[in-house]
Amino acid sequence: MQQHAQLIATELSVGTKQVQATVQLLDEGGTVPFISRYRKELTGSLDEVAVAAVRDRLQQLRDLDKRREAILKSLKDQEKLTPELEKLVNAAESMARLEDIYLPYKPKRKTRASIAREKGLEPLAKRLFEQESFDVESEANSFVSEEKGVADQEEALKGARDIMAEWINEDADLRNKMRALFEQKGVFKARVFPGKEEEAQKYRDYFEWEEAVSKAPSHRVLAMRRGESEMFLMLDAYPPEDDALFLMDKAFVRGNNAATEQVKLAVRDCYKRLLSPSMETELRMNSKKKADIEAIEVFAKNLKELLMAAPLGSKNVMAIDPGFRTGCKLVCLDRQGKLLHNEAIFPHEPQRQTVKSGATISHLCEKYSVEAIAIGNGTAGRETETFVRSLGLPASITVVMVNESGASIYSASEIARNEFPDHDLTVRGSVSIGRRLMDPLAELVKLDPKSIGVGQYQHDVDQNALRHSLDDVVMSCVNAVGVEVNTASEQLLTYVAGLGPQLARNIVEYRNANGPFKDRASIKNVTRLGDKAFEQAAGFLRIRGAKNPLDESAVHPEAYKIVNQMARDQGCSVADLMKNTETRKRIDLKRYITEAVGLPTLKDIMDELAKPGRDPREKFETFSFAEGVNSMEDLKTGMKLPGIVTNVTNFGAFVDIGVHQDGLVHISHLSDGYVANPADIVSVQQKVQVTVLEVDISRKRISLSMKGQQKPQAKRGHKQRSKRREDNGGDMASKLAALKGKFR
Repeated sequence: MQQHAQLIATELSVGTKQVQATVQLLDEGGTVPFISRYRKELTGSLDEVAVAAVRDRLQQLRDLDKRREAILKSLKDQEKLTPELEKLVNAAESMARLEDIYLPYKPKRKTRASIAREKGLEPLAKRLFEQESFDVESEANSFVSEEKGVADQEEALKGARDIMAEWINEDADLRNKMRALFEQKGVFKARVFPGKEEEAQKYRDYFEWEEAVSKAPSHRVLAMRRGESEMFLMLDAYPPEDDALFLMDKAFVRGNNAATEQVKLAVRDCYKRLLSPSMETELRMNSKKKADIEAIEVFAKNLKELLMAAPLGSKNVMAIDPGFRTGCKLVCLDRQGKLLHNEAIFPHEPQRQTVKSGATISHLCEKYSVEAIAIGNGTAGRETETFVRSLGLPASITVVMVNESGASIYSASEIARNEFPDHDLTVRGSVSIGRRLMDPLAELVKLDPKSIGVGQYQHDVDQNALRHSLDDVVMSCVNAVGVEVNTASEQLLTYVAGLGPQLARNIVEYRNANGPFKDRASIKNVTRLGDKAFEQAAGFLRIRGAKNPLDESAVHPEAYKIVNQMARDQGCSVADLMKNTETRKRIDLKRYITEAVGLPTLKDIMDELAKPGRDPREKFETFSFAEGVNSMEDLKTGMKLPGIVTNVTNFGAFVDIGVHQDGLVHISHLSDGYVANPADIVSVQQKVQVTVLEVDISRKRISLSMKGQQKPQAKRGHKQRSKRREDNGGDMASKLAALKGKFR
């Protein structure tokens, strides 16, 4: 552990003791949110990004150790383990290096070299490999044997070359140098399959494409690989052959005689038949891993912005899932998101029951004291918004277009069926739209993040790595916001530190059987929720209206004694301490420092007392699309329109401008200056102003630009939001990706 801790500390530029403490907490069952929030004294205030990086790097190193142990055992069983070989194996710092060392000893199926050895040709190979001057033909003739299956001199030399090619291929130092050459000078070469030019039109950019592997952005790597997997593209990746052969000749070719010529032939055979395919496979695998990391980073950033979108809050909401022929599905929800009413209205063609539909909406708004109307942004969304706004509803009722991406996935899910067994898909989808307005985080955790519609090539990346990263993001968001234990869904509780699906289910079942929890301590009564789970989860669970006001805050129960002592020292109650700023200012935190609790935790406690249970998300603001622009046919080149960023990729940003088809602001049009990373300019949910560049109705493509604009208020707000999130644990997606880059 000491060695691993030192290595990780160096890679992360933190102290070894910080890493050691973090590793110990992780091994004891600590979660990333808990460790980063409530164990700052032990970790030296490592944030959740650093804690997650320690966890992931530690797992990599432990996996390497397991493989090292397996290789040492195999070598020992083969009776080939020497002190020198053992030293090499133990010194290997990467899986690739470890496998290179093991390659000559790795059990193999029959190869051309092994067949040649069976024919007794290894002595000839050894003599040739020494490259001393001798009569090669005469020596080769001496190995001709009908009994051993060596028909003639050429067959003897060919077998010897096969053996030498395998030796060259298994040379660990050469493989290391060749790997570096492939990484530094490797080139992707994509070609269209002959005869598939028409079918492969979406890949036409890659019909004749060459690009340095080291510079290829993730979206192009993944696009070329997808084209290859769909049998539209042929894809190769290798450096100039002359460079590779020069490297091999330098390592193995000596002298200038007949034996040397045989070695040269073996070198070229080795490169084409063994080494080049092996290195290309590695290069493609490594470039895929790099592309995956970049794509997952993009997805994670977008998901975090979406999950942390401003909530409307607890309001009485009417939600409408728009439609033309089948009508609009309308539901009314109370302030806790409970379904009160549902029906269908038909304000559009072909029925066009505008008067009746309008009367229904007005009546329901009054009956259920509706405070906001959420309208899905799918088919007929803009038309429905225009209709609702024309009804002359009270100005106090907020009308909001809501991104309904994923609502249909939820409506068909087992979660939705269990929650609304007596209602059909349309009702469930409308409920999801309404709840997403009230609290995007609480609703979106019910969905597979991949169905939400953000990211790039999410189905092409390593699915386990994607799931792991997105789970980190969801857990980070859920615990940063905190969870009201008496109203939270099972899915939301699942992401609370220390819980998981089973304990979340047990909490809901206990709540249903016994009524709401009155205090945090009573959470311990839940089946199978032991001391460790309570320790991890308690600080992130809130109990609104609890007798002890600390139960509504992020102050951990283990720190209640400290707060109680502070209150006693000030001659007031805990509630008064939380309300009175002047009283809190009089507190000398140094008086409460102990071996277990230092200033970082005490400062967190004071911040929480000032704003108990504060929500780090933005305050909700309304947004309206341009009037009269409802479809692609309404767009004209040069139009300047308001929009909302729905997705950010490495090649640009997609923006919803209210026409049922998102437009693309290519990276070259995001700003007047050079843009290296679109995420530096825009983020999901950001409000922007765009100019229409081109509209292709037949291909459903809209090109937009953000050039020629002053920095909008939305961008400044985004910076402020990012800064606040840095203060609350950091931008986990980008920081974690950067740290993982150090480990490659």
